[in-house]
Amino acid sequence: MIRRLKYAEIDFAKYTKCLESSEQRKYSAASNFLDITSDKQWELLIYNDYEAVMPIPFVYKFGLKIVHNPMLCQQVGIFSAKDSVEINEQFLSYLEKNYLIRIYPFNDANNFHSDLKKKKNYIIYPDSYASIYSKYSPKRKRKLRSEPEILADSTVKTISFKDAQEFIQSHLIGADKEGDTVRFIKIFEDLFHSGFVHFYAYYYQSAIINVIAVYSDDKTNALLGTFNDKNYVKLSGASILIDQVIKENINQKIFDFEGSELPNVEEFFRGFRPELKPFPVIESTKKELLFKWLSPKYLFRFLNK
Repeated sequence: MIRRLKYAEIDFAKYTKCLESSEQRKYSAASNFLDITSDKQWELLIYNDYEAVMPIPFVYKFGLKIVHNPMLCQQVGIFSAKDSVEINEQFLSYLEKNYLIRIYPFNDANNFHSDLKKKKNYIIYPDSYASIYSKYSPKRKRKLRSEPEILADSTVKTISFKDAQEFIQSHLIGADKEGDTVRFIKIFEDLFHSGFVHFYAYYYQSAIINVIAVYSDDKTNALLGTFNDKNYVKLSGASILIDQVIKENINQKIFDFEGSELPNVEEFFRGFRPELKPFPVIESTKKELLFKWLSPKYLFRFLNK
């Protein structure tokens, strides 16, 4: 039986226990990560007594609750001790019948009978760094071998949010509106002060030319953002920073590239020879949302809640 819980009704101890012991574990479904990225605008579907859980992040538009994954949150979905197609289909059915869905990403371990759209993600699983490096593409290995004169004038450092903020704001690509940029930066700030995100900077001639933002917990490092000064793209600072994080942690932590639908970014990630891990997604256009909202069945359920 599936039940719907509002945020205030969630037993976070049971939720966390289910998530952390699940076959599908994803850092992005952790309550503290969702609290920051969604500003606590999420609720929960549970199967029986937290036997399986499904977090539902949402936004309000024109007074309507619309399911939408938050910024920096790539995958949520269903979490259980063992992935079950039958249980997943029950969650999917409940979701589609009871919510207006703009974007809802499941996770790469969720399987369905239903034919759902897939998006790409890339992951490197724990192994020795020597083994991981040996699989890098020849091009990626070349990019990591800096000329001696460049190497002598460059360094890698971890930096504070304050030091990273100005560079990120100056080199942020993809935020459509000023409000999106403000929200994006605020999420990074909150994650940093909560101890979940670290910023790595590549300095050349004492100036920052590349920054990456990396989420970190006991089992995962995830690349949440890459920011580059285009004037120095040939120095391959982003490759050096990512390789540094992999080198320091890959013996015990997953490295999650967080995927991309942009061909040039995808090509960049693939140079590290990660595993392709596609994940199912439900997406609706604004027009499709409007039609669903106006449908008699949905209006009846909405008016009788």
